[in-house]
Amino acid sequence: HRAQRLAEEIAWFAQGLRVHLLPDWETLPYDNFSPHQDLISERLATLYAIQKGESDITLLPASTALYRMAPPSYLAGHTFFMKAKDKLDVEAFRRQVALAGYEHVTQVVRPGEFSVRGGLVDLFPMGSQLPYRIDLFDDEIDTIRTFDPDSQRTVYPVPEIRLLPAREFPLDDKARAHFRAAFREAFEGDPTKSPIYKDISNGVASAGIEYYLPLFFDDTATLFDYLPKNAVLVTHQDVPAAIDAFWAEANSRYRLMAGDRARPLLPPEQLFLGAEAFWTAAKALPRLAIGERNEGDTPTSPRPDLSVERKASDPLHRLKHFLANFPWRVLVLAESAGRAQTITEYFAEYELKPAASADLAGFLATDAKLALATGPLSNGFVLPGAKIAILTENELYAAQARPRGRGREGRKSTVEGWLKDLSELKIGDPVVHQSHGIGRYLGLVHMDMGEGDTEFLHLEYAEDTKLYVPVSQLHVITRYAGADPENIALHKLGSGQWEKAKRKAAQQVHDTAAELLVLYAKRAARPGHKFDFKQHDLEAFAEGFG
Repeated sequence: HRAQRLAEEIAWFAQGLRVHLLPDWETLPYDNFSPHQDLISERLATLYAIQKGESDITLLPASTALYRMAPPSYLAGHTFFMKAKDKLDVEAFRRQVALAGYEHVTQVVRPGEFSVRGGLVDLFPMGSQLPYRIDLFDDEIDTIRTFDPDSQRTVYPVPEIRLLPAREFPLDDKARAHFRAAFREAFEGDPTKSPIYKDISNGVASAGIEYYLPLFFDDTATLFDYLPKNAVLVTHQDVPAAIDAFWAEANSRYRLMAGDRARPLLPPEQLFLGAEAFWTAAKALPRLAIGERNEGDTPTSPRPDLSVERKASDPLHRLKHFLANFPWRVLVLAESAGRAQTITEYFAEYELKPAASADLAGFLATDAKLALATGPLSNGFVLPGAKIAILTENELYAAQARPRGRGREGRKSTVEGWLKDLSELKIGDPVVHQSHGIGRYLGLVHMDMGEGDTEFLHLEYAEDTKLYVPVSQLHVITRYAGADPENIALHKLGSGQWEKAKRKAAQQVHDTAAELLVLYAKRAARPGHKFDFKQHDLEAFAEGFG
């Protein structure tokens, strides 16, 4: 996520700026599954910050700027605050947050969830970094504290909570009536044959409902409707090409998927801004284009290769040569404090002693020729105006540079990944259902359950019991990855075997962790012997395995 990395880098250079990221939904146009709740949370928080003038810099992909959005009045009208000593009617609150899209759960762990347990209300507002625990005294809010969603322990008190809606569209009675009327007007045929129409009529937000957002409003808005009048539009690299590529993909997917009568699609122009409409709206704003290769007035210039050459007698000879001939000062950036310590020791081994700096401002305030700090930059540069050069750890150790990531990819699976797994399944292969355990895949079947023709995964469990899983719920199915898949024992539906197996596995993990803690405690208590070695020799030895 280059936008996330850029947000971190801007904050490092100018700590006083309020930088927000408006993330993409991370779905393809017309996908029939919804964005991850964390993405919706961050989007709503950013839009609110823009609307309130609390965002100095907003970063977003070009494709995200094309999406039509809820009007600013929706966000303003569905955001409210809760303060200590306010009166709170728990039942009215429960109805209000449920109507705003929050889900009632037994334990709050992610944005968009709430729980009511007697005089305690747990709530994870959209756009918040931590959930809150509201302690009630009768019908009055006594205290509000943040808590850790993992340990469920309270952290620190806060005076108030900002509660954003949990969706980018309303789902109250008025909005549902508007959706039904707009749906009937937009599409031909019997709307009751469409599962989406039936779900919204029943107050259920169907998967992928975001691509029907215009049906909830009289008029949609665009990003430009949220921006302040004094905003400046900054484009990075080839934005026109990115817009054209997105529109080509949106039109292609529309033509491919528009034939499904049970799931009719809105044309792309109702969901997205075209290139002409985007640039027409952008004309009202001053514009700055950066990162284009034909620019000759860039304030930075590249540096020569200064990477460590591990097999050389002096691995830092390139850096030393650069320092000897460079007329200005050099700042080396490590990824973390631990890595900074390692680099300091490594440099000392070859008679380089960088001064320690807390950040860029600290470095600029000194006259050190060579300094070391921590920072999020992936690439360095020479800045002639400031008479400094910045070198990053990624460049110093170019052969083993690790790309920076946000970690969301590891957390979030995609339907494309599930479909890829399923395409590799053969009839008879075992699979694991999130709630029911190990079953055997018997193929895909079509059934009409009163909502039109629907495709299901046919799974077989012990004692010839069957389970049919809608394709829309692919995320609860994973491939079995254990040994001897042909002779695996299937679980019995409704027997509790799967829950027992999960509890047993969790207990084994706990026991193993306890054994490891004891082992490492014993190791830490025993005196050891430190063998002297040179870091250069160790790294040269390791590189030999290349």
